[in-house]
Amino acid sequence: MSMGTSDLRIGTSGWNYPSGRGTWNGIFYPPSRGRARGFDELSFYAEHFNTVEVNSTFYGQPRADVCRGWTQRTPPAFEFSVKLHQKFTHPRMFKDAFARGMPPGEGGQALLDELVRPNESDLDVFRSGIEPLASSGKLGALLAQFPPSFKNSAASREYLQWLLQAFQDYRVAVELRHSSWSDAVGETLSLLNPFGSAWVQIDEPKFRLSIKQNFLPNVEGLYYMRLHGRNAKQWWTHDKSEDRYNYLYTAPEISEFAETVVAARQLVRKLYLYTNNHFSAKSVANAAMIKKQLGEPIEGEYPREFLAEYPALAGIARPIPTDGRTSA
Repeated sequence: MSMGTSDLRIGTSGWNYPSGRGTWNGIFYPPSRGRARGFDELSFYAEHFNTVEVNSTFYGQPRADVCRGWTQRTPPAFEFSVKLHQKFTHPRMFKDAFARGMPPGEGGQALLDELVRPNESDLDVFRSGIEPLASSGKLGALLAQFPPSFKNSAASREYLQWLLQAFQDYRVAVELRHSSWSDAVGETLSLLNPFGSAWVQIDEPKFRLSIKQNFLPNVEGLYYMRLHGRNAKQWWTHDKSEDRYNYLYTAPEISEFAETVVAARQLVRKLYLYTNNHFSAKSVANAAMIKKQLGEPIEGEYPREFLAEYPALAGIARPIPTDGRTSA
């Protein structure tokens, strides 16, 4: 397969970071105060990239009216990859949040266990929520991001197979982080491959039982890569969760992934690469740098504050004219 016949999409994980020290406001977006009336972050983002990974659906089931709004605010060829709700991948986190309002005792525990177990109703809510994206042709992949504690076991394999079966009508990418999955690589591939599901290739600080990956595609239909940054110092211990994503990949580090993508494009029809090092829009800078190394067009115009913060993009990205006009 030639590079010309594969569909490569590069973007960031999320587009809305309005607060904290690592906000995008005043760097990639105008400051919240003094914005021109009608300025829309998603529309502005979509001038620069043709895809985005949605994180908000991890914290709350997707809503059809919200997804419909997204389709209306983005160009026809734009795609959204959507993270599955935490109930599907992080049952302990969901259970802890749910437990605060439950009665104590065994009866309450049994009821809690039943309530947090994903069921057909949960699947229907998710499917109906993303339907506007699917029907408009703007749905990329579904991301099933499991925690490092999700180990390879008979119960885990059974559950993962159930989940893949439930979403078999969609492109699905599965992020596994515990080494037990790569220790039994053949077993893991035999689970993912029949569904055409991509084994997500991830870059992040490693822990003792981190999954081992060679960054090669496992199926021909889909390739999915996520770059979380390499801020090992603050990955496990930090004041704010955003601190762990305070990392800017260097050009030589970026070249590692660019070379991998070039190779994968020879084999895979659809490829997604998302940068998740979102602190102060570092993910935007790195996504643009990756596009440059791959010979992809650097679209849109960038605020001068952003180009001053990330001089590696000087001469590569177009600045917004001083009159404040942005690309149509």
